[in-house]
Amino acid sequence: MKKAIPILLLALLVAGGVFLYRDMVLPELSPPEEPSPPAVDQTDPPPEEPDGAEEPHVPTWAETAQAMVAEMTLEEKVGQMFFVRCPAEGAVEDVTAYHLGGYLLFGRDFKDKTAQEVEDTIAAYQAAAEIPLLIGVDEEGGTVVRASSNPNLFPNRCLSPQALYRNGGMEAVREDARTKNSTLLSLGVNVNFAPVADVSTDPGDFMYDRAFGQDAAATAEYVQAVVTEMGGTGIGSVLKHFPGYGNNVDTHTGISVDERSMASFESSDLVPFAAGIAAGADCVLVSHNIVNCMDPSLPASLSPAVHQLLREELGFAGVALTDDLAMDAVEAYAADGSVAVLAVLAGNDMIVTTDYRVQIPLVIAAVEEGTVDEGLIDQAVVRVLTWKHDLGLIG
Repeated sequence: MKKAIPILLLALLVAGGVFLYRDMVLPELSPPEEPSPPAVDQTDPPPEEPDGAEEPHVPTWAETAQAMVAEMTLEEKVGQMFFVRCPAEGAVEDVTAYHLGGYLLFGRDFKDKTAQEVEDTIAAYQAAAEIPLLIGVDEEGGTVVRASSNPNLFPNRCLSPQALYRNGGMEAVREDARTKNSTLLSLGVNVNFAPVADVSTDPGDFMYDRAFGQDAAATAEYVQAVVTEMGGTGIGSVLKHFPGYGNNVDTHTGISVDERSMASFESSDLVPFAAGIAAGADCVLVSHNIVNCMDPSLPASLSPAVHQLLREELGFAGVALTDDLAMDAVEAYAADGSVAVLAVLAGNDMIVTTDYRVQIPLVIAAVEEGTVDEGLIDQAVVRVLTWKHDLGLIG
């Protein structure tokens, strides 16, 4: 009897639980959710970079220019340093024969020609060149005009800087720089040997008519305006005649000795050149004047000291160019006739001359003999190619 009570109680509890379970409304239970599969990226994953991989190197222009120079022969390199007066005969053939860097055109190259004839002639020169040519002209305005002396090409001769300023101030100067140089570009000319940066205020000076005719500050403003407009047009500019002509005599016919002090140059003549360089001038043409305070023994164009001043004091990194080496002022400085060799040793990157057929072989021989370090040639040619690149002539 002692065990019956727990069994009875258990039965009653089980029976009550059944009835209770029967009367309960239980919620519908959903089957457990299966986890969603991870999202699949439909795009192809990038290939895994091996450890230490780097982005491919894109050469800078300086590296490209150096690589070009490394592939050139000595004859090709020296030829690129010559920006020569275009000959009356054999101009197309000489482009290839001497690997010329550029042709400087004069009045005879435009005389009585139509615009189409000028374009076609220049195009023939360019077609003969493995590396596109610099095609230059002295179109200063006033007493020095080349293309604008031909009414087929320009409606009027270009005015001098002084006349432009008298007629319309600096805006007239700017407008002239835009229209004149745009016209030159349309003909195939890509370098204008301008502006004249010389300071001259005395009407009796040889350079006065070609200069702005005002003091250093005003001349600097003029030079800065013209260089800026030329750069915007896309034509190469040439500051001349470094380190400043002042009141010196004509070096086309003889030696000119400048007795002024360095302080005079620093406060006056060098100011417009510094302004032009700051404005982005491509090239500086160096005169044949002997400047005693810089180098009493050599014309500026042949003087390492003058070129050092240009590079180090004025910070010019572009192309340094001689005035025409065929002028009487430099004739006596090379006993063997190799005045271009002296010009290269002085630090010029390009040489203007009429007798390039003589001078180019002399420079080549000087390199082969060890008188001129070929590294000096390479450095100059890199600057020349960089100028051509900046003008859009080479990629």
